[in-house]
Amino acid sequence: MNVIYSSEHFWIFAYPAQQGFELLDKETLRTLFLQGPSASHFSQAMEEIPEDERDEETIDAFLDDYCTGSAQPIVFH
Repeated sequence: MNVIYSSEHFWIFAYPAQQGFELLDKETLRTLFLQGPSASHFSQAMEEIPEDERDEETIDAFLDDYCTGSAQPIVFH
């Protein structure tokens, strides 16, 4: 596991062996694991953010939109 992005609101972890990504929303404690085609789609969508717009606010907004409706709550036992 590698941390490839960290902000006040989100982390993105890369899992090279599984060819996947985990998106973690720090505020709402939601997580989304992407693997296979969904991981490829996510990676491509991130690369399509124009270089001059790759600031924390833009990336966090993108991640919030990406997680909405798909991310699952983190449950502690």
